[in-house]
Amino acid sequence: MKYCSSPTPLRLLRAVTWLFAGAMLALGVSTEAGAQANAIPTATVGITPVAAAHYLDGVVQAVQQSTVSAQASGRIASFLVKTGDKVKAGQLLATIDDREASVGQQRSQAQVDQADADWRNAKAHFDRTKDLQAKGFVSRAALDTASAQLESAQAQRDQASATSRQSKLAQSFTRVTAPFEGWVLQTDAQAGDLAVPGKPLLVVYAPLPLRVAVQVPASRAAWVAEAANVQVRAGETLAEAWISPTSTRVIPSADPVSQTTEWRLELPAAQSAGLVPGLQVRVKFSAGSAASRGRLAVPEHAIVRRGELTAVYVKSADLFTLRAVRLGQKLGGDSTEVLAGLKAGDVVALDTVRAAQAGTVTK
Repeated sequence: MKYCSSPTPLRLLRAVTWLFAGAMLALGVSTEAGAQANAIPTATVGITPVAAAHYLDGVVQAVQQSTVSAQASGRIASFLVKTGDKVKAGQLLATIDDREASVGQQRSQAQVDQADADWRNAKAHFDRTKDLQAKGFVSRAALDTASAQLESAQAQRDQASATSRQSKLAQSFTRVTAPFEGWVLQTDAQAGDLAVPGKPLLVVYAPLPLRVAVQVPASRAAWVAEAANVQVRAGETLAEAWISPTSTRVIPSADPVSQTTEWRLELPAAQSAGLVPGLQVRVKFSAGSAASRGRLAVPEHAIVRRGELTAVYVKSADLFTLRAVRLGQKLGGDSTEVLAGLKAGDVVALDTVRAAQAGTVTK
């Protein structure tokens, strides 16, 4: 039989000492964590009055954009620009083989020379006949015949001149020039291709002015039409400012497939820097102040984004709890709407790095 020996006074003293030291250590850590938590700047989540608004996506367009097409037939001899090149008004962009047009011009010029010679001969004959008729050597009928021949020669000369001008114009079409100053948006041909009248060769656009085209669904058309304010913003960062269009125009027709109506918003040139055709932007249609409502908002600096996780550090006692939230639209200033995860009165950390170092609980 074994007997359990009772702990000696020395062992009891050691145990009590270790328990007391552990308690003091835990108390010190807790006190230090609480002090760190209290030193972190915080903000209280509250309700922010925001005017009712509807957001749609729009696309930036160039107000002045032209598709340059061929106006003559022939092989493209040279293509002098490429996509992204800047061009000036009247600058040569491409040339089309003009040998056939040149032959036609020479033929027309020869016809002009022949018609001019015939006219001079008819004019001289008319003048002689007129002089002889005045002296009584020829009849009136002979003078009428000479006059008719002169008129016919004049008509043939006018026709030859018109044909020559048409040939010169056709030859000028073999030189494709820029209609205005701008940038080459795209090219649809290259040297060696066969050009025919109406075939697109390239697209040129002017960088300013710009506009935004937004498709408004029929279900929101009435609400958007009564909006008190329309603004445009490129990107989703707070650094991007809202731009107020200089004018708004509604296309009086609807797309039969998408059931949308196109709105065109002209942008001020002074605030269009950095915008290019094709860029997607955000368009906000805001109602008047009478339609404003409160929204739960949190400061942007309090939001933590880690991959697909969006969360905030919520203060609870002496610790911060990392709580996932679902965000809505960006509001005015440095605030973002909170759809789920927080309630009014919650205290969130504004310094997310220090909040993480102070000790957190993930929730």
